[in-house]
Amino acid sequence: MSPRLSRLALLATAVLFSTGGAAIKATWFGPWQVACFRSAVAAIAVTALVPSSRRGWSWRVIPAGMAYAATLVLYVMAVKLTTAANAVFLQYTAPVYMLALGPLVLKERIRRSDLNFAGVVAVGLAMFFAGREHAVTTAPDPALGNILGAVSGIAWALTLVSLRWLGKHSSGPESGLASVVAGNIIAALVSLPMAFPAGSARLTDWAIIAGLGIFQIGLSYFLLTRAMLHVPAFEATTLLLVEPVLNPVWAWLIHNERPAAWALAGGALILAATFVHAWREGRTRAEPVPEHAGA
Repeated sequence: MSPRLSRLALLATAVLFSTGGAAIKATWFGPWQVACFRSAVAAIAVTALVPSSRRGWSWRVIPAGMAYAATLVLYVMAVKLTTAANAVFLQYTAPVYMLALGPLVLKERIRRSDLNFAGVVAVGLAMFFAGREHAVTTAPDPALGNILGAVSGIAWALTLVSLRWLGKHSSGPESGLASVVAGNIIAALVSLPMAFPAGSARLTDWAIIAGLGIFQIGLSYFLLTRAMLHVPAFEATTLLLVEPVLNPVWAWLIHNERPAAWALAGGALILAATFVHAWREGRTRAEPVPEHAGA
């Protein structure tokens, strides 16, 4: 794949990731059902579209898969309860938690620039809880949804730390992709007891689930794995920031969902800090894989 096509593939990946919030809100299914059925389809889709995900399996894949499964389930629950913007922005606070986990698990040293970045993101996180958001049809319990969104950020941090730990004990990226499949399988199995009976689901509900599993997760990881080989880490990180930017746009266009001003300000601060931090990292060292959310 040429560098130009790789950039377009990363942009397409971000767009596909960004459709998750609006699509999850569009289905009649509850959070457990969405988490179960979406992940079941995604596990099949990733295995079929990304052949390398069938290799690299070992016991070390399980911890990363469990963390990723928690991310998937918590993100769906957050989207169902709060705005799509809040859910995705709160998940982007993961690097803050990684600063605490990195030294413990990976023996990584914390630098002053990392602490500055964490401080700015922490301020952005606090802004989500500064004002009171009113319940609306698409966000019936924003307070609980925001809490679950923040916890999903912790789960995503655990996923990223697990993937880095896995990378140090494996011979290639196959183990990371195997973790994606394992995480979707675990998420589907954990959610299964609460997913039935499925009720009077419409054909459109099943079509949305299929689209989420095949395109929003399966195709996006197919494009991501191809494109990351040819695009510098900072540029990839920047392109993938399209995801949290477009996520609330789709929710606004489709559901007329409007995030609170404090939440938008906090999200903008988190994205700006992420961009600046990635730019500084790109100047000092090469990063392996950008820390996108993609839940």
